[in-house]
Amino acid sequence: MSAQNGTGEARAEQLAANLARVEQRIADACRAAGRDREEVTLVVVTKTYPASDVRLLAGLGVREVAENRDQDAAGKAAETADLPLSWHFVGQLQTNKARSVVRYADHVHSVDRLRLVEALSSAATAARRQVGCLVQVALDAEAGDRGERGGVAPDAVPALADALAAAPGLRLDGLMTVAPLAGAYAGQPRAAFDRLMEISSRLRETHPAATMVSAGMSQDLDEAVTAGATHVRVGTAVLGVRPGLR
Repeated sequence: MSAQNGTGEARAEQLAANLARVEQRIADACRAAGRDREEVTLVVVTKTYPASDVRLLAGLGVREVAENRDQDAAGKAAETADLPLSWHFVGQLQTNKARSVVRYADHVHSVDRLRLVEALSSAATAARRQVGCLVQVALDAEAGDRGERGGVAPDAVPALADALAAAPGLRLDGLMTVAPLAGAYAGQPRAAFDRLMEISSRLRETHPAATMVSAGMSQDLDEAVTAGATHVRVGTAVLGVRPGLR
C-alpha cells in the first residue's frame, strides 16, 4: 500500500465518522420534532477543501455539495463531473459571476437583489438550464436594508420572490437564511429559524411550490431541523476545522 493510498483511506475513514455523527444529530433532531429523517437534506459545504474530498464524500453516499466562491466551485465541479452530484451555491454572488455559476449549480441559495435575478436569468437562458433559486432572508436587516452577510429584509421577500418566479431559466424553490450575528435574533438561532418558517409559510400562500427552507450549519443544524428546515448546510462538522480561507 502506498503512502498516498494510506492517507486517502485515513481521510475517508475520518469523513465517514464525521458524517455518521452529523447524520445522528439530524436523526435525533427529527425524532425530537416528530419529523421523518427523509424530510431533511444534508448539503455538505466543501469550501477550502479539495476535489479529492468531494470524491471521497460521493463514495460515502453524499449527493448534495455546496461552495460559496465561484473560483473554487467551478474547478471542483469540473473535476468531479463524472459523479452523481447536485451542486449548491451558498455564498454572496456578484452579478458578473452568474454566467459561470449557472454552468454547474443546480441551486443558488443566496439571491438577494433584482439585478442578480436578471443576471442569473439571462445566464441560465443562454445555457439552456433551469436553476433552482432561494431568496436569502436577512433577519438582522431593517425594512428595505440588506444584511451584514447578504440577504434582504423580510419585507422585501414577496417582491423578490415574485421576480424570481417570473424569470426565464429560474425556479423559485424557497428561502434561505444564516443565523444573524447582530440584531434581535443574535445568539438565538432557534428564534431566527422559527421566524424564517413564518416567512416561508406566507410565501407558500402565493408560491405553493416554494417549499425549500435552507437553514442551519454545523453549530446550529439541530435548531434548524427542529424549526422545520428542509436543507441544512454543513461544512466543518463533516470536513473538519478549516485551515483558513485563502
